[in-house]
Formats: sequence, structure tokens, C-alpha cells
Amino acid sequence: MTDSISQFGRKAQIDSASRQAVAKGEPRMFSPASQEATRSAAPATDELRLSKVAQQAMQEPEFDRAKVEAIKTAIQQGQYPMDSRRIAENFVAIEKMIKG
Repeated sequence: MTDSISQFGRKAQIDSASRQAVAKGEPRMFSPASQEATRSAAPATDELRLSKVAQQAMQEPEFDRAKVEAIKTAIQQGQYPMDSRRIAENFVAIEKMIKG
């Protein structure tokens, strides 16, 4: 039986016929499956080229490093003001979004 989408059974029949021919001393036939394997073994030659704008956007951060470092330092020193009620409310809002 041959799968109409993947042609799995057909490929198996072709491979089987090819093995039998080799066993009989006949020249080997190349099956579509073996040709696909040969093609997939070739190295990929895809190339990605970014525009100058994209390259510049990737090099420049979209945030203020000095501000981030100041916040990190304040958190480490225990001087960053945190509102536990506001944090809890945001967690509840996130949970409602997740549950739908």
C-alpha cells in the first residue's frame, strides 16, 4: 500500500527493486529517495544580507545603558523603590491573560 501524500510505499518498492537488481548483478537504478539524500547532503549556500539600516539597528541598543546600570546598582544596594501591591496586581493581570 502506498501513502498518497508521502509516497512512502512507492519509495520502499523502488528501493527494494534497486537492491534486487544489484543482487542480480544489474546496474543500480537511482531511486528518488536516494537522489533526495544526495541533494540534502550538499552544503547549504543560502546567504543573508542585511540592509545598512538593519545592521545599524542591531549594533545600537534601543535602551539607555546608563539608566539600566543605575537601576541594577540601586536594586543590589536595596535602594530601588518597589511597590509590592503593584507587582502583585500585575501578576494577577498576567495570569488572567494566560487563562483567557
